[in-house]
Amino acid sequence: MCRGVALLGIPLIDLKAEYAELREEVLEAIDDALGSMQLFLGPNVQALERDWAELCGTEHAVGVSDGTQALHLALRAMGIEPGDEVITVSWTFFATIEAIIHAGATPKLVDIEPEHFGMDPEALVTAITERTRAIIPVHVYGHPADMEKLRGICAPRGIRILEDAAQAHGATDKGKLVGSIGDAGIFSFYMSKNLAGYGEGGIVTTSDDEIAHKVKMLRDHGQAERGTFECIGYNSRLDELQAAIVRVKLQRLAENTAKRRRHAARYDELLQHQDIITPQVRPGCEHVYHLYTIRSKRREEIKSALQTADIAFATHYASPPHQQLACVAYGLDEAHLPVTEALADEVISLPMYPGLTGSQIEQVAETILATLS
Repeated sequence: MCRGVALLGIPLIDLKAEYAELREEVLEAIDDALGSMQLFLGPNVQALERDWAELCGTEHAVGVSDGTQALHLALRAMGIEPGDEVITVSWTFFATIEAIIHAGATPKLVDIEPEHFGMDPEALVTAITERTRAIIPVHVYGHPADMEKLRGICAPRGIRILEDAAQAHGATDKGKLVGSIGDAGIFSFYMSKNLAGYGEGGIVTTSDDEIAHKVKMLRDHGQAERGTFECIGYNSRLDELQAAIVRVKLQRLAENTAKRRRHAARYDELLQHQDIITPQVRPGCEHVYHLYTIRSKRREEIKSALQTADIAFATHYASPPHQQLACVAYGLDEAHLPVTEALADEVISLPMYPGLTGSQIEQVAETILATLS
């Protein structure tokens, strides 16, 4: 669960300022889309799919209605069905687990490693059973999970990997972009993501022709082609207007990612304190800092100071999914996840967006350090 505070001070993310900068381009893109009235999987969706596949280095990208449906449809396209077990983590937004349940499979949770918050490969090995058909590692906050180790575990066992890259647009692991390393990957275009529309949207990436074909059918009521229904599907198409907006923002993704990395480096420099652990980056990885999240056993003091200074913050994930009432029926509340639960009491996300200024970063850091002195 995310708890944030923002009034007139420094926001966690500034969508209004972003829109003011992009307004003319966004409105022109929307007007062009409405002028053509090709709104059913139209030219913007098709162009975005081509561009995103090319950027990620995959053969296919399939636009869908949102990130949750991207996970759900990808699992279905992989052949996941009732009786199958899918392993993931509880250090994620609830939708990761929700999608497994929607696919009819049984979710199973493993702990994360404490430095980068990704799925712990050693925990995965001990959790695999004969029912395990897939895993969903989460590239949380914009840092890749350890895909080399996870692939080394899964490939010999025939276990499929679905990357949850909803927070990691453009992140890389040993030179490969996330979303291209597993059997399939998913991204969210929710409005607060590094690459986003102004509403909902998602996309599935894969180089597996069969997975791509099935996702295309499932998103459109099971149609292989117009009027030919091969399976029971869903109404989960990516909206043409959202695709038009995402295409405008895609042109700035590399520039904005560079800005996020500079902001993170400045935070790292300023937040040197014995009671703070700043984000760690595994060698060979490139973090995209969807969130800049620190750890501190003195989190409550930091929260109070930030709130007093009118600086926004969030605690992702102070209440992890396995501790939510909805997961009790699936026995997930009994999962042994000591690292996850320790982090839930310590993490706090600070303001992070491309338009953040140096003086704002300094103000955030000074506020935190003053309360810890």
